[in-house]
Amino acid sequence: MTFLDSVPLSSLQVGYGARRNSTLICAPVMAESVDQMVDQMRKAKELGADLVEIRVDFLKNFRPRQDLEFLIQKCPLPTLVTYRPVWEGGQYKGDERQRQEGLQVALEVGADYIDVELKVAHEFFNYIEGKKSDRTKIIVSSHNYQRTPSVEELGDLVARIQATGADIVKIATTALDITDSARVFQVLVHCQVPMIGLVMGEKGLISRVLCAKFGGFLTFGSLEAGFISAPGQPTLKELLDLYNFRQIGCDTKVYGVIGNPIGHSKSPHIYNAAFKSVGFNGIYLPLLVDSVTSFLDTYSSPDFVGYSYTIPHKETGLKCCDEVDPIASEIGAINCMVKSPTDGKLMGYNVDYLGAISAIEDRLQELNGTNHVSGSPLAGKLFVVIGAGGAGKSLAYGAKEKGARIVVANRTYALFDGSSLSRLLDKAKEIATKVGGEAITLAELENFHPEDGMILANTTSVGMKPRADDTPIPKKALKHYCVVFDAVYTPKLTRLLQEAQESGAAVVYGTEMLVNQAFEQFERFTGSPAPKQLMREVLARNT
Repeated sequence: MTFLDSVPLSSLQVGYGARRNSTLICAPVMAESVDQMVDQMRKAKELGADLVEIRVDFLKNFRPRQDLEFLIQKCPLPTLVTYRPVWEGGQYKGDERQRQEGLQVALEVGADYIDVELKVAHEFFNYIEGKKSDRTKIIVSSHNYQRTPSVEELGDLVARIQATGADIVKIATTALDITDSARVFQVLVHCQVPMIGLVMGEKGLISRVLCAKFGGFLTFGSLEAGFISAPGQPTLKELLDLYNFRQIGCDTKVYGVIGNPIGHSKSPHIYNAAFKSVGFNGIYLPLLVDSVTSFLDTYSSPDFVGYSYTIPHKETGLKCCDEVDPIASEIGAINCMVKSPTDGKLMGYNVDYLGAISAIEDRLQELNGTNHVSGSPLAGKLFVVIGAGGAGKSLAYGAKEKGARIVVANRTYALFDGSSLSRLLDKAKEIATKVGGEAITLAELENFHPEDGMILANTTSVGMKPRADDTPIPKKALKHYCVVFDAVYTPKLTRLLQEAQESGAAVVYGTEMLVNQAFEQFERFTGSPAPKQLMREVLARNT
C-alpha cells in the first residue's frame, strides 16, 4: 500500500485544531549563558516564531531554579524546556536524577512545555506525581538517529508514548531516503493526540514543511543557517518567507524539483513566491531523490501533483511518465511532470530548450545589432554542446530546430562498469545522430576549432558549487567562441563564464535558462499566466 492510500488528502482535517494551519513554529535557543539565550529569544520573536525551546543542556554552570525563573520571566514567547542527555543526542552528561530535578523545576516555575525522553518517561511521571499543573504540557519524545522504522513500528511507538500519560507525542527519525517521511506522515494523520512527527536529515526536509499539511503540532526553525538543534532543520526565515509555512493547509497541492544534489536549487524561491503572488494554494519543495520510481510510487496521492526535473533524473523521469509530449519524446528527457487532475496520469514535458535557446538567441541578436525578425540568429552556426544527459539532448534538439549545426562533446573515463572506451561515446553519438551532428570526446574538444564564432553550451554540473573552481574546458579553447552558455547557475558567474568573458566571448548565464523555462512550467502547474517580472526579481535576489 502506498502513502496514504487509505486517507483521501482532500478530506483530511488538521489533527487537533480548528484552524487551517495550527502547526506552531518553535525556535531552539542553545547558548552557553542565560544572557545569550535571552538575546536569542528576542530574535526568535522578531523572526516570527511561536515559541522557543530552551535547551538548558547547552548552558554552562546551569543553576536550575535561578536560571529557569529568569529565562521564563524574560522570554517574550511561550517556552519549551528541554534538558537533553547525551544518550538521546543532547549535551548533558551528568547524573540522571539531577537532570530530572531540573525538569521538575521547569514545571514549578511555569514552563509551557517540557520535553522528556520516552526511556525515562514513566520514572519522570512518578517523580512529579501530584505536582503537574494544567498549565504545563508534557512532550514525551523518541529520537532515532539511525533510520525511520516501518509504519507498524511507528504506530507501536506512538502507543507506547501515549501510555506514559504524555500530553503530546514526539517522534523524530532519520531519513535514509526521501520516502521515509511518508511513513511518519501516515502515522501523523491517524494520531488521536497532538503529535510532533519529524524526519531528520536533508532527505527529511519535506517532513519539516509538510507537517503543517498533515496536522503536526509543531516544527522547528533555527535562528540562522547552521545554528541547528537537529540535522536538516530549516531556518525560521526559510519556513516563513521561502515556504510560506502559514499558508500551508490540508488541501495545499505539493510541487517540487527532483534532483540529486538539490540543495543549490533556486527553483523553490521562484515558484513559492510566484504561487503566493497569485494566491495559488501550492507549496514547492527541493526533493533530494535517489530513485524516481520509488518516490512517485510512494507519494502517489492526488495532492502530489507536479515536479520539475534536474540532474541526473531527466531521462529516468521520462520513463516514469504515462504520456510524453512529442518534443520531450524526441529529446528523450523531461524537465517537467504534471499529474492529470482527471485520471492521475503523469504527463511529461521538456521546456529546457525554450529557456536556453531563447536566451542564446537574444545574446546573438545583441552582438549582431539586429532583431532578426525572419529566421533565427542560430541558423548556420556551429553549436557545441558539452554533456549528453537530458539537458544536453534538449539544447542539441533546440539548436537543431533553429538551423544550427551540432557537435556533442561528452566526458569519458578509462573504464565505467566494465565498458570499453568506444561505448562511452554512445550517448553523445546517439544525440548527434538524432540531430544530424557529430560526437567527440571532451579531450578532443580542447583542440576543436574548425571555425571561429562558434557557440558553446555547457549542460553538465561541472563548475557548480561546491566545486566552483572546476571548468569543463580549458581557457585557451574559448577564444574560438562568440557566445558561451553555462547551465550551472550556482555560482551565477561560473569559472567557465568568467574565462569566456576574459577570452572575448559574450556569455549567457544559467539563470536565464532557469527563469525562462520556469515561466512555462508555472503555467503548466497552475493553468495561469506566470508573474514573469516577479519571478525574475526573485531569482535576481537569490543568485
